[in-house]
Amino acid sequence: MTKHNPDNERIKRKYFIFLKEAKRQNESSVDAVAKAISRFETYTKYRDFKAFHFEQAVGFKNHLAKQTNQQTGKPLSKSTMHSALGQLKAFFQWLAMQPGYKSRISYTDTEYFNLSEKEVRIATARRETAVPTLEQIKHVIESMSNNTAIERRNRALIAFTLLTGARDSAIASMKLKHVDMVGNCVFQDAREVDTKFSKTFTTYFFPVGDEIQQIVDDWVRYLKIELLWGNDDPLFPKTNVIVGEDRVFKPAGLQQAHWRNASPIRTIFREAFETAGLPYFNPHSFRKTLVTLGQQICQTPEEFKSWSQNLGHEDVLTTLYSYGEVQQHRQGEIIQQLKLPRSTVNQNADEIARAVVKAMANQKIHQHLGLLQS
Repeated sequence: MTKHNPDNERIKRKYFIFLKEAKRQNESSVDAVAKAISRFETYTKYRDFKAFHFEQAVGFKNHLAKQTNQQTGKPLSKSTMHSALGQLKAFFQWLAMQPGYKSRISYTDTEYFNLSEKEVRIATARRETAVPTLEQIKHVIESMSNNTAIERRNRALIAFTLLTGARDSAIASMKLKHVDMVGNCVFQDAREVDTKFSKTFTTYFFPVGDEIQQIVDDWVRYLKIELLWGNDDPLFPKTNVIVGEDRVFKPAGLQQAHWRNASPIRTIFREAFETAGLPYFNPHSFRKTLVTLGQQICQTPEEFKSWSQNLGHEDVLTTLYSYGEVQQHRQGEIIQQLKLPRSTVNQNADEIARAVVKAMANQKIHQHLGLLQS
């Protein structure tokens, strides 16, 4: 049975290069596109893309709706379907402009990859995600053992994530030289640190407690003074694994090398939360915890803008749109409080609101000017 089509493989390779080099998409995004196209090819039994017809798009949508998630065994979610179909639509629209395909693929046929308006609303609906409280995170850190080098690393890792709000991919690639314990900051240098969109910025330690910073400080001192590691060594090194006398792999201290990716970090988080008797929260959820904290303690637009920049956001609206939703329980508390009479108006809240409205207006003006110039 045919497992590939040579012509398809050649044009796919060209498209993946286009996504990576022209559209600047990262490897994981390109892999997701490749998976969607592979699903479609399997459905069409690897027919040449030049034979694409709208009926294939309609049939594939129905086929996809009957598939199940391999991990959960449940039907694919609308968001998964929406993402895969959107990636296929973009691919065939690109194909419709390529030599050898222009006369074979109708651009309008790609519209048949669209889900219904109702399904799109379900797929794109924003749902509340659980966010750990500051107290929960500190409880996890306090519950962690601190005897071996590996245990000290794991404890410092979670403390550092709370202290800086850094993404797990960035943390996995950080070196000792990027942390300035005297200046209370971390220099996320995109030349060496795997930051989102390869942005370079400085993060100052968030005010989450002196005890959290002390854990990180002790860890940095341990690496530099006791282990005599240098500036170019990893801030959080991988575990050294050896073969024991019973011929079974087992951990044996730290290896002077970076993790290849952030998967081990997420494993450490999962085990730490489970040991503490709490549901698992991934490293990225700590960023939402910090945004919630910022909403509580920032009293001026300038303060919240600084808080936003500390997370690596160039625009404060990114912080508000992506991380600033009010949690449902807090929403209920606020609504109940509004029933009570208030003698004064919170001027700081008014200032922040006015600043957000002004920023949104400016953003629309810039977008409009961009359209005119194009």
